[in-house]
Amino acid sequence: MQNEVQQALATFSARYCEAWRQQRGCLPVSEEYIGISSPCIVTTHPDAVEWQPQPFTPEDSLSAVEKALDIVIQPDAHAFYASQYAGDMQAKHAELPLMLLQAWSQDDFRRVQENLIGHLVTQKRLKLSPTIFIATLDSELDVISLCNLTGEVLRETLGTRERRVLAPTLSTFLEQLDPLV
Repeated sequence: MQNEVQQALATFSARYCEAWRQQRGCLPVSEEYIGISSPCIVTTHPDAVEWQPQPFTPEDSLSAVEKALDIVIQPDAHAFYASQYAGDMQAKHAELPLMLLQAWSQDDFRRVQENLIGHLVTQKRLKLSPTIFIATLDSELDVISLCNLTGEVLRETLGTRERRVLAPTLSTFLEQLDPLV
């Protein structure tokens, strides 16, 4: 049974794929993933791959991150990163363009966990409350994150206390996204 975040992510992913079909007549296409194995790949072209989200198998979680830092991570973060394999998806929240991060494969999921550990270690060192990044923005210093204390979705400037709430929950945030092709 899917929780709210898994359902909202699946619904957004379906809308994203449908936007590609309507605007480009195909599934999402990415040049970045050429030559990188993934269960998402539907068709390989000489310079890009066509892909679609696939269920995350085997069942996994961000437990390696929890174990490495001796913390408990919001269940919504586990649901977000460990429910499907997919390419990163461009979207817009209100007028804010962003890149929703996803795990492309099991190897990529391990890399995501390593990056989250690094992010959380830096926050701890700077005495900042913990967040789990879920999307990138045009500015390399700003990200969209899930607050690990409140479950709110934030726009934060890395390495600072500058944070602004974008949505009360991750499922609400995902429901508010518009796909960009």
